Amino acid sequence: MTLQAFREAARTVLDPVHDDYVAGGAGEERVLAANERAFARYSLLPRVLRGAEARDIAADLPGAPGASPVVVAPTAFHRLLHPDGERATARAAAAEGAVLVTGVASTTAVADVVAAARETAAEPAVWFQLYPHPCAEVTAALVRRAEDAGCSALVVTVDSPVFGRRTRDLRNGFSDLPPGYAAENMRGLPGTPPDVLTDIPMSPAIGWEEVTEILGVTSLPVLLKGVLHPADARLAADRGAAGLIVSNHGGRQCDAVPAAVDCLPAVAGAVAGRIPVLLDGGIRRGSDIAVGLALGAVAVGVGRPVAWGLAAGGESGVRQVLATLCDEYDHTLALCGGRSNADLTGDMVVREGLPW
Repeated sequence: MTLQAFREAARTVLDPVHDDYVAGGAGEERVLAANERAFARYSLLPRVLRGAEARDIAADLPGAPGASPVVVAPTAFHRLLHPDGERATARAAAAEGAVLVTGVASTTAVADVVAAARETAAEPAVWFQLYPHPCAEVTAALVRRAEDAGCSALVVTVDSPVFGRRTRDLRNGFSDLPPGYAAENMRGLPGTPPDVLTDIPMSPAIGWEEVTEILGVTSLPVLLKGVLHPADARLAADRGAAGLIVSNHGGRQCDAVPAAVDCLPAVAGAVAGRIPVLLDGGIRRGSDIAVGLALGAVAVGVGRPVAWGLAAGGESGVRQVLATLCDEYDHTLALCGGRSNADLTGDMVVREGLPW
């Protein structure tokens, strides 16, 4: 199945409110559309007579050497999409050699997510995504849970000082999970009884100090997700971040920012190889992956396509989505004369189809 076929299949099985939650963006959804549309502005300029019969498409990522170049980006509430929820996603990602970034808003606790991944791979790569909490004790407790579960890196989302105004969710009145579902990682944190949930924090007062505190309470690599400005990229590298994810939150936060891929070259240039840079937002085909890697990313994250695969086919659907993207990318790499990801360079990408 193509990714578009998975999208259509997911639409037929999901509650329309939940489908809108996955599909929607902030405001008029201009950025949501721009993320996908931006890739049409880029063309690949292949090299010839220098390829190989088999390509090496593995990516060396923090806490995940030799991983797939396609990372499962953090998305919330997988049990709304399929009864097996995050467990199915974890098994699928591990089977495909892909890093799973499991979210703090997961409907399955991080320890159970990692345990599910270990059902299909001895040493799966699971990263834990979190938002810094105004209470340092709560943040530290979440970090400890991720460490104890066996996560190999942390992903701190930094582009959410306030919650995005998502038009479809507001129209549908979607704000709370149905009975029986919860953001399980927020249960029993400091300051609350064991079975009580703490709100997922978003605060405009969160700053670099909170990131420094996280770096100080863990030995895990810490990546920052949601960086678009090159000056912030330099600050992150200077303060000890292990990596960056260029992202505009899938168009779900500020509806007036550039497409993520358009910000990638400046961010990659700002860190100049000091730390790895990943990209997420709008990737729907293997050629999009090739463009992202040529412009400076070491891997790409996908969110909505994984959700479509999960809704349409559970674990098998997620595996098919990840395998399809990697197969398309490998094919594109061959057509561009590449032997490995490093063979894709900035001079092989042109804007608006004009090579010179």
